[in-house]
Amino acid sequence: MRIPLTTAALVVAVLAVSSSAPLIAFAAAPALAVAFWRNGLAFAALTPISAGPRRAEVKALPGTGGLFCVLAGVALAVHFATWMPAVQLGSVATATALVATQPVWQGLLAAMIRLRNPLAAPGPSRLGWAGIALAVAGVAWATGADAGVSAQAVLADALALIGAVAAAVYTAFGERARVRISTTTYTWVCYGTCAVLLLIVCLVAGVPLTGFDGQTWAAILAIVVGAQLLGHSMFNYALERVPATTVSVLILLEVPGAALLAWLWLGQTVRAAALPGLAVLVAGVAVVILAGARTRSDAPV
Repeated sequence: MRIPLTTAALVVAVLAVSSSAPLIAFAAAPALAVAFWRNGLAFAALTPISAGPRRAEVKALPGTGGLFCVLAGVALAVHFATWMPAVQLGSVATATALVATQPVWQGLLAAMIRLRNPLAAPGPSRLGWAGIALAVAGVAWATGADAGVSAQAVLADALALIGAVAAAVYTAFGERARVRISTTTYTWVCYGTCAVLLLIVCLVAGVPLTGFDGQTWAAILAIVVGAQLLGHSMFNYALERVPATTVSVLILLEVPGAALLAWLWLGQTVRAAALPGLAVLVAGVAVVILAGARTRSDAPV
């Protein structure tokens, strides 16, 4: 039976993003170095397009929202500088689940903006708040289980949560930038800004950027091609044919996908005490996503 192209694209996208955390954990290199190369190589891959077909758009950036691209890059640097170390310090499954709480923080951010500006987009609905409460309960459950393991596991959880908040800020700036800027130009500036900031951090902190073995370089390239370029590209392709809510919920499959890959490849098993909390967390995030879609569909045109 022939698989529809959109379905195939979604399967590839989920597999690609699911491989990110296990590859980061596998790489025998500092997380900050992996984060730099992930963004630096993606920036280099997009440069021929930005310097060629998109040159006019790049030159017009100062007047078309280029600042939002840069601010998104700053937030992305914070995201990678916290979540990627969390993956190496703790459990792949827990770190991936905690960073998946990004929609929860986006909802809270929207509510805060609404309080300051009544004309801004509405915050979470009642169903959305219920999902947020469910997700927070799941976070407390999962991280509470880690508290009984080690201080390093708790630190990993905290870093993953900071990474999720930074991802929400990154998305918020990205939405503002994408109003007038193409995806290619936006990601080029964003990845470039992120790479420069991570490079500075690595140089100041004395983090080695070279001298890794062949397996580590292969893992870094796999992250760039898979999660950074292929995964998100396939999701963007599917968005032309599949509702954004469906895609957002499908992205949550990264959580069990990463856990499965970490088990098969790295031998990491999810702690039994954390499993219920992770399930509640993912369910809460799904409710937040679905509630947000319902709010948008009910909004007056």
